Formats: sequence, C-alpha cells, structure tokens
Amino acid sequence: MNTQGERNSGIGMTGPRTRARMVERLREQGIRDEIVLEAMLAVPRHVFIEEAIASRAYEDTALPIGYGQTISQPYVVARMTELARAGRRPGNVLEIGTGCGYQTAVLARVADAVYSVERIAPLAARARQTLARLRQANVRIKHADGSALADVDLTFDAIVVTAAAKYVPEEWTRLLNVGGKLVLPLAPAGGADHQNLIVITRTETGTRQEQFEAVRFVPLLPGLG
Repeated sequence: MNTQGERNSGIGMTGPRTRARMVERLREQGIRDEIVLEAMLAVPRHVFIEEAIASRAYEDTALPIGYGQTISQPYVVARMTELARAGRRPGNVLEIGTGCGYQTAVLARVADAVYSVERIAPLAARARQTLARLRQANVRIKHADGSALADVDLTFDAIVVTAAAKYVPEEWTRLLNVGGKLVLPLAPAGGADHQNLIVITRTETGTRQEQFEAVRFVPLLPGLG
C-alpha cells in the first residue's frame, strides 16, 4: 500500500522520470522559457488529482477534478505561465480560478507571490491543503468571485485567468501594473466551441492585445459555489 509520502514524491508512472519526460515533451511542443520548464519539473501534478487517475497525471490532457471542473493539460499550464512571465520574474500575480491548485503552484515557482481566487468553496479548501503539504508559502487562496474584484486594492504584474471569459472586465486591466500581462482564454463571437489564448499588456497609455493559439476551457461563471 502506498504511503502519503510515496504519493507526494511519486513512484512509477508518477515519478520524477515521468515528470522529466513531460518536460521534454513541453520543450518539443515549443515551450522555450527554461524557468517555466524548471517549475513544471518541480511541481508534482499527480498530487492535485484523485489517486484513481494519478497514473494519467503526466499525459498532455485535461483531467476531471470534480464540480464540473478540470485540471488543465500541462502544455496549457506551461504556455500560460510563459506568457505571464514574459521573460521576467513577476512580483504579485493574481490567478482567477484556483481549481485544484496546480497552475497556482507553477506560478508560485516563477513569481514572488500568488493571490488566487476560487468560486467553489470545496476546491479552494482542497487546493489550500495540497499547497500546504507542498510547503508553498508564497500563495494566498480566497473563496471569492473572480468576475467581481472591485474591492481588491493590490496591483499585479500578471493576471492569469483559468476559465473562459466572454469579455474582459475593465477591473481586470485596472489591476495590472504598467507592463503587466493579463493572460486568459477568450471566447470568440459566434459561439465557437473553443477559445483563443489572449494576452493583454497594460501600457502607459492604455492596453495592447495579442492573440495566440486556440484552447478549450470550462466557462467563467459568476457568483459563489
């Protein structure tokens, strides 16, 4: 029988060699930021999902985490982190949609501090527990509605949204420092079954938007669960 220590360190299909193969695949898929690749190597994805499917943890696929939510595929986590980092170490990072906490943990490896909000209370609680076991001290998780952040008084070098938005709320760009990056999946007009990965950069005079590859995320929903 596996001990909790074995589950955290990983053996067999969840061990360090499997994680290293995942990182090599990410490099082949075009992830170039070595700091991001080091973070992907360091964070054990299998501890963020149910043990019954832990053997699939390092496949390049999204997996269910309950409550109609998923853990994003490793490529998408790495790509969004790479775009948010943009070649420098961010100070404060805001994540909208903690989910199981995997993207949170990767961001925490490349930034000074990560503030993450999750609308589904049991997911927020589970993510806190997992990140505490991993001793990820520079993370704060709040049970909150990520689409309504008018009372947030911090500003951020990066914001990463892990659910598909239909539009970009003005308050998200308001929370960015000049030079900061907002990375999100944005649903195109017309009801397409995918989204486009968008990066919005705060400039001295406004914002600049760039579009990247197509992705698939669960929708961003308002309110608390």
